[in-house]
Amino acid sequence: MTLILPSLYSELETDALAHIVDELRHVPYLSEIVIGLDRADPDQWQHAREYFSVLPQHHRILWNDGPRLLELDAELAEQRLAPRERGKGRNVWYCMGYTLVSGRGQAVALHDCDIKTYDRGMLARLFYPIANPAFSFQFSKGYYARVAGGALKGRVTRLFVTPLIRALKISVGNLA
Repeated sequence: MTLILPSLYSELETDALAHIVDELRHVPYLSEIVIGLDRADPDQWQHAREYFSVLPQHHRILWNDGPRLLELDAELAEQRLAPRERGKGRNVWYCMGYTLVSGRGQAVALHDCDIKTYDRGMLARLFYPIANPAFSFQFSKGYYARVAGGALKGRVTRLFVTPLIRALKISVGNLA
């Protein structure tokens, strides 16, 4: 199983990522961890290599601002195969490409590097629908609650829950 971690360099300076890395050190079923590193200069790239060296699993850091990946990006752009905009989508796209070529994992999960409440059980729950042979899923979208100030936050709330509730209010009206 392969885990993809799209990360900004600035996340290496947070307690959240330090905790995530510590938890991942104790996950025996991961065959590979692919870290997509954005917004890092050469010194920060070296620091990231040291930072993630504590992981016992096979791991690779894709330095998205490094010369090799920028050269690959330019080559793919000539063929209109490269993502047009920088950001997490591009980061994940290159990590997925590497993961497919490496062939180390039969299942792939990805999650953010800023989860303050992370525990390795979250990773198991992300993989479970795909890895369990009793299920025939080939794709599963998992999510975790982001709660702050007593309210739900995060992309799932912003892009799914809130619009769904608004649509239900328009269609059904207030049920209170």
